[in-house]
Amino acid sequence: MNLTETLLNALKAAGAREIFGIPGDFALPYFEVIERSKILPLYTLSHEPAVGFAADAAARFTGGLGIAAVTYGAGALNVVNAIAQAYAEKSPVVVISGAPGLSEANHGLLLHHQAKTLDSQYRIFQEITCDQVVLNNAITAPEKIARVLQNCREMSRPVYIEIPRDMAQVECEEVSLLAASRVEPEAVRECAESIMKRLLSASQPLFMVGVEVRRFGLEKKVEALVAALQIPFACGFMGSGLLVDSPYRAGIYLGDAGDCSLADTVENSDCLVMLGVILSDTNFGVSAGRIDIQRAIHAENRNVRMGYHHYPQIPLEALVDELLKIAEPLSNVSAQARSLRPADDYPSLSVDDNLLKPDDIAAVINDLIADQGPVPIASDIGDCLFAILNTRPSPIAAPGYYASMGFGIPAGLGIQASTGERPVILLGDGAFQMTGMELGNCSRYGWDPIVLVLNNKTWGMLAVFQPEAEYNNLGDWKLSDMANSLGGEGQRVTTRKELRAALDKALATRGKFQLIEVMIAKEDLSTTLNNYVSTLRKMHGH
Repeated sequence: MNLTETLLNALKAAGAREIFGIPGDFALPYFEVIERSKILPLYTLSHEPAVGFAADAAARFTGGLGIAAVTYGAGALNVVNAIAQAYAEKSPVVVISGAPGLSEANHGLLLHHQAKTLDSQYRIFQEITCDQVVLNNAITAPEKIARVLQNCREMSRPVYIEIPRDMAQVECEEVSLLAASRVEPEAVRECAESIMKRLLSASQPLFMVGVEVRRFGLEKKVEALVAALQIPFACGFMGSGLLVDSPYRAGIYLGDAGDCSLADTVENSDCLVMLGVILSDTNFGVSAGRIDIQRAIHAENRNVRMGYHHYPQIPLEALVDELLKIAEPLSNVSAQARSLRPADDYPSLSVDDNLLKPDDIAAVINDLIADQGPVPIASDIGDCLFAILNTRPSPIAAPGYYASMGFGIPAGLGIQASTGERPVILLGDGAFQMTGMELGNCSRYGWDPIVLVLNNKTWGMLAVFQPEAEYNNLGDWKLSDMANSLGGEGQRVTTRKELRAALDKALATRGKFQLIEVMIAKEDLSTTLNNYVSTLRKMHGH
């Protein structure tokens, strides 16, 4: 077995399902092994940012590892932004990069794709990954691979693996994956008991769930926990796609920009337990500071903080297991009041000849979910993401914190490649201009996502804050016309009736991607985004 086969087998054993990549000369030796060995399927895309976004979304939806395979320099440095987002939003992506051979470093010549020094790339990735390794020794390679994969899984963050091209097919022993890091059971028990004591003595306890609940596969356990305690939970902006079927789900917390009754419930809770919630501005920046983080209980990043008490090295999965163990005998406790959103309280699309507005996107998605149940959604940043915060709960992958434009389409492709499910992709025209051409890869792999592009002929999110700026104008690219040349089918719609008919047609058509270009006036915003922006302006005195 050669070094690349050793790595591929270890990746598969650690939960990888496929590889997204783009080859290049320094990567050809290991790409040859990927294709020949068929240990993991390979999907090549058109531009490295899309490779990173697809791998990220695949990891988010499956709970496994996302794999992004690139070449040295021009390839790896192109994927930096996507991996920075995966790091910020805690997605376990493995970056595999080719590199100059060990002997090439001694030629005394600058090598093509080299930036400053040969290890500049390695040092750049130290900033956006939780562990890194150069596989320059076949004897030590198995141990190093095992270490970085363990850290990738336990930290749920990207790692970087560099393969010099003259090492890719060197003979190498197999990898023995490492067991989970040891956890001190007494520390976990004491922490869980302290949390439970506060929960049971509180008059308005509430859970808030965040992305780590999905990253570590804890949704069923958290659902069992809230059911045993009869305590509801809220989702933050980033956790909008979590626990979508739970009757204990109270909604999405958006502070002053969202549901006022839910905001009061969250901000007035005397025991707010945040499980895997990232303390970001998108989650809490519109709360006007009314959540006292110091008084809340916060379990994230393998640490638990309760006021001035700190419990280090407490993995979220270990904490949830211990809480559940304590809670199950208490399942007969009296039910707490729950602020649940009625099932019929979600807007439905009025099928008429009125011109389309962003809120109509939420309405038509609601109708789709009501008819077919939850569907996988990949959303880009922008008003499309704010619009769907008002939809019936459904699994969502979106860049809710790092907020990089261009995520939506490659994320949807990654979801379909990894799960086999047909996703709905939501994005704006600005995001389409960045990664829309990736749809041309659908026909090669049999992918057929439904793509809704909100086209207001502008960078809408930027125009919200600087409406007078002419540089936000994008013009009309007639995006639906591109669909046929890329192997799909496109429709442009301007009214609610046309949108409903176009979505019905898309749902009935399989085998080709379906692109629906939804024409929106520049000045129109979704209700949620309008509230969000208004709240921010008030908070900052604008």
